[in-house]
Amino acid sequence: MLLLTIESSCDETAAAVVRDGRIVLSSIVASQAAVHAEYGGVVPEIASRKHMEAVSVVVDQALEQAGVSLDAIEGVAATQGPGLVGALLVGICTARALAWAKGVPVVGVNHIESHLLAAFLEQPVEFPFVALVVSGGHTHLYLVEGVGRYRTLGQTVDDAAGEAFDKSAKLLGLPYPGGVLIDRLAAEGDPAAVKLPRPLLHDGTLDFSFSGLKTAVLTHLRHHPDAAEGQALNDLCASFQAAVCEVLVHKTRAALRETGVRRLVVAGGVACNSGLRREMAAMADTEGVILHIPSPALCADNAAMLGVPGDFYLSAGYRSGTIDAIPTWPLDAMAARLAGGG
Repeated sequence: MLLLTIESSCDETAAAVVRDGRIVLSSIVASQAAVHAEYGGVVPEIASRKHMEAVSVVVDQALEQAGVSLDAIEGVAATQGPGLVGALLVGICTARALAWAKGVPVVGVNHIESHLLAAFLEQPVEFPFVALVVSGGHTHLYLVEGVGRYRTLGQTVDDAAGEAFDKSAKLLGLPYPGGVLIDRLAAEGDPAAVKLPRPLLHDGTLDFSFSGLKTAVLTHLRHHPDAAEGQALNDLCASFQAAVCEVLVHKTRAALRETGVRRLVVAGGVACNSGLRREMAAMADTEGVILHIPSPALCADNAAMLGVPGDFYLSAGYRSGTIDAIPTWPLDAMAARLAGGG
């Protein structure tokens, strides 16, 4: 099946053309980062307006890059949630209109499901596997037994890891999005220079908490006003990143041992972080686990990743009728779709 996919859950407007849920023919992403940098974070109303301006442009570019016409498209998939309601509706309405105009089926897909299945676009992944989805809004561990068959093993009880990165970066005076800059500065710092907490590291659960780590950064800055300058800034970034990575790796290792599964997928925007990729690779090697981390372009928000679940559900005969935006959409709920519950 030749699919057109549209992603607009937050501040990237993206479109892609994917064949058979595995072959990416094109992938176009229009970022709003520069617009939201002025405000230090994503402004939902502005995001929605920018999506409206960009969506038809990225769709046209995706079709052109793929070398296909809209008439060749056999199905359309759009992110239905989770995400910002106004932003989601832009992609959903565009997908529905195009599908109706061309008489092809349309399906709404889960943004987090798309992230954890993005690895399939680069190499085969055998089920079952443990998945860590870590981004600005989500830090979850799942046992994945098949497409649509997910069981939550652990999740954040407050801030997600990506949110902690961006909020801490703002405290350090770094421009939005700050997570990328922390990673860059951390490469020049000493990860043992600043003693920071590892929240819930040994609590016996697979849950996460990063709000206390962010508060620890604030407390350090209050006691060391020069900590956001020069080498001290590099050291603080390295120490912060090391703390986040240690918690993520420790909990993921525990999930692998508890389930006995020997395959791991790490996905989501924070999976672009060089420190996390390095530490996860080291842990997987020690544990004898097969590790799959998509390339950075597929970890960040994009539309190509929608092609994997989109193709699966449309090929299985699932069709979305009226697609409503679902700002909070637990991945466990996808089992209802396989059972015919929508």
